[in-house]
Amino acid sequence: MSRRVRRKVARKSKGNVVSGSCPEIQDEVLDLKCRGIVDWTSLPDDTVIQLLSSLSYRDRASLSSTCRTWRSLGSSPCLWTSLDIRSNRFDANVACSLSPRCVHLQKLRFRGAESADAIIHLRARNLRELSGDYCRKITDATLAVIVARHELLESLQLGPDFCERISSDAIKAVAHCCPRLNKIRLSGIRDINADAINALAKHCPKLTDIGFIDCLKVDEVALGNVSSLHFLSVAGTSGMKWGVVSNHWHKLLNLIGLDVSRTDIGPFAVARLLASSQNLRILCALDCPILEEDTSFSASRYKNKLLISISTDIFKGLGYLFFDATYKGKNVFLDWRNSKKNDKELNEIIPWLEWMLSHTLLRSAESPQPGLNNFWVEQGAALLLSLMQSSQEDVQERAATGLASFVVIDDENARIDCGRAEAVMRNGGIRLLLDLAKSWREGLQSEAAKAIANLSVNANVAKAVAEEGGIDILAGLARSASKLVAEEAAGGLWNLSVGEEHKGAIAEAGGIQALVDLIFKWSSSGDGVLERAAGALANLAADDKCSTEVAAAEGVHALVMLARNCKLEGVQEQAARALANLAAHGDSNSNNAAVGQEAGALEALVQLTRSPHEGVSQEAAGALWNLSFDDRNREAIAAAGGVQALVALAQSCSNASTGLQERAAGALWGLSISEVNSIAIGREGGVAPLISLARSEAEDVHETAAGALWNLAFNPGNALRIVEEGGVSALVNLCSSSVSKMARFMAALALAYMFDGRMDEFAIVGASLESSSKSVSLDGTRRTALKNIEAFVLKFSDTQAFAAAAASSAPAALAQVTEAARIQEARHLRCSGAEIGRFVTMLRSPSSILKACAAFALLQLTIPGGRHAMHHASLMQNAGAARVLRSAAAAATAPLEAKIFARIVLRNLEYHQIEYTV
Repeated sequence: MSRRVRRKVARKSKGNVVSGSCPEIQDEVLDLKCRGIVDWTSLPDDTVIQLLSSLSYRDRASLSSTCRTWRSLGSSPCLWTSLDIRSNRFDANVACSLSPRCVHLQKLRFRGAESADAIIHLRARNLRELSGDYCRKITDATLAVIVARHELLESLQLGPDFCERISSDAIKAVAHCCPRLNKIRLSGIRDINADAINALAKHCPKLTDIGFIDCLKVDEVALGNVSSLHFLSVAGTSGMKWGVVSNHWHKLLNLIGLDVSRTDIGPFAVARLLASSQNLRILCALDCPILEEDTSFSASRYKNKLLISISTDIFKGLGYLFFDATYKGKNVFLDWRNSKKNDKELNEIIPWLEWMLSHTLLRSAESPQPGLNNFWVEQGAALLLSLMQSSQEDVQERAATGLASFVVIDDENARIDCGRAEAVMRNGGIRLLLDLAKSWREGLQSEAAKAIANLSVNANVAKAVAEEGGIDILAGLARSASKLVAEEAAGGLWNLSVGEEHKGAIAEAGGIQALVDLIFKWSSSGDGVLERAAGALANLAADDKCSTEVAAAEGVHALVMLARNCKLEGVQEQAARALANLAAHGDSNSNNAAVGQEAGALEALVQLTRSPHEGVSQEAAGALWNLSFDDRNREAIAAAGGVQALVALAQSCSNASTGLQERAAGALWGLSISEVNSIAIGREGGVAPLISLARSEAEDVHETAAGALWNLAFNPGNALRIVEEGGVSALVNLCSSSVSKMARFMAALALAYMFDGRMDEFAIVGASLESSSKSVSLDGTRRTALKNIEAFVLKFSDTQAFAAAAASSAPAALAQVTEAARIQEARHLRCSGAEIGRFVTMLRSPSSILKACAAFALLQLTIPGGRHAMHHASLMQNAGAARVLRSAAAAATAPLEAKIFARIVLRNLEYHQIEYTV
């Protein structure tokens, strides 16, 4: 669809479009028609108005500015009778710009104190309904000014969060200024006294609906004086005197609906109210612990009166009230509306009941009480889904928010109740939520997306969301101009992207580009949206194909920008995690280099390792670990202070999580591949913390620490430091006892480096220059080390297989030894020419143990199929290893293990030579 707007257009009185004075415009219109492209300015007026009515006020105003015709239509009174200003910042300037359109405004929804202060600038004197949330900072003065300017007000609703700075004085102002008021619902007022309530009774004769919800104190006697009341809610209000209530509320002869949910009401007070309230039809008492304790109480003897509580069959009761005893459905509210029954009282009850149920269920979901699990699974989930189909937008929103809240067990660790999530799915909730998310109303979009996001933590629900087209919907919402909508949509993509099977679908739906765009769009003002977008990209970057797409979509630049500039811990953590995954996946060499070359990336990650927030430092260290596999990155990290920062992190993480310990050791392992960095790590004090981590019982931790110590031990100065710091015992323990073959292997190699003779020379010549002199007896430690190296090698030496290999030169016999000796993880190791040269030198060692160890190491590094086997074979050819290997294989005094392993390495070299030639 091409959006091309003609400028010079006139319009006749009957609405027919005629061309202006320029013939080229007329030709353009004809050309558009020929190509089948819609000329938007030629649409009928009512179609344009219908189109504008489906947009948010912000988009409506923006689209109206495209031409004079649409500007005129965009100001039509029918488009501005209702306004929802919650999604964007709304201040006095915005209000003044909208005021010419708001002459006929009747319904307004706002959010927060700043918006409340700006309402008077709309000059909407005809306002009838006012609804606000996030009202904690709204004061008496603000509310008094609002009602003074809007004397035609009929409905005032503030909540569900507490109105902490509003008092009875403001309620009296409402009573005096709004004589037409028929509905007032306020949440969290500290004290509503008799004067305020009596003022409402006196000055608001049409007042039929009062909700004083979650208040600390309400005058019960005065409430009995509001004789016009049809509906009353004191849900969540503490300190109610139920004896006083029983003696005074029977005077409310018109009362047909009463909500006492989440209070301490007991069965005696409930019975008194049902018996004495002549016209009462519904008493809602959900989540009332004292009432529920009396399992013998029943309201069945009160005819034509319905008690709604945790222990009652709510759908059966509602079905009997609205239809008859034969009704068995669960969509009772929708079925009533579709039935078109003309019962004035029930038509009045249903909107009130939907509103109160949605409010109570949301509050109960947000503050979970023990013992409600069965209720949520058997009735609560279905109730919320039924309320999501209400004709009242605020009821739909609260129901969706309730679904998002009631499944959560631990929001910090993203744990949900699977039984509740699957109850939503069983009752058709996924389709309902996705339909709600497709609404043009941003409030519904954000709450539905939030519910989808939370429910999608469950793998079965995530699968259902994907199958129902939810990924496309969420990717579309992530492009929303509303930060709230985009934030919740990004959260949904974050949770869905946990599943490997959904990552490709997110990419195909344009989700990756949408997430990157979110970071650029809200980089300075969107804490929640940034964390969710970065978290989703981090998950997606763990997939090779998606990782490449993230990089192509400028994701590296976006994520580095967050790591450098954002001060929010959650955002920093996810940005660092995303960069870590980018460096390790996709075209890893390309991605790794791209992250390292992005201006300020390495400096930012080094700085983040110093964060007091463990999650941030852990992910930053993980990113540096992955990036250190690139030679240029490795040196740049060191130049940016990475050695000092990572040594400090390793020194401080002895009591930290195993994840942080592993990444700190891993980053030092990666940096220590360079001998210059290895020496720097030793000088900065990195040996002692790595030895400490090598003693960890956690396999991942001691394995990475062993890798770092192996690299450090290549340098004789570091080798001596390891001995002086008591590292031999730690390496010996790993070599003999670790469940990780790789940890045992690297510990054995570290010990071999330490006792192949070079450290002895250094200890004699340079100990005084390179390290603090500690009296250490090398002879005893050498014997212990060599004994454990020998034991390690022998564990991979099958006697029967070795005997067969010794007796035969057949490839099958050698292959059997190879398979028994193979350490799968070793195929990923990459050694330098100096390291290969050192193993070749060990083959000439007078120590039979070191010979066998060197041959075993070279076997692991050259096994066909290894990631770097060709590289190692080439280095060995350059070092003249073949001659040394043949000598070792033929030596009469060499141990059998060394001979057989040497023969296998020679065979591997021949294989790689042939492969290279081919």
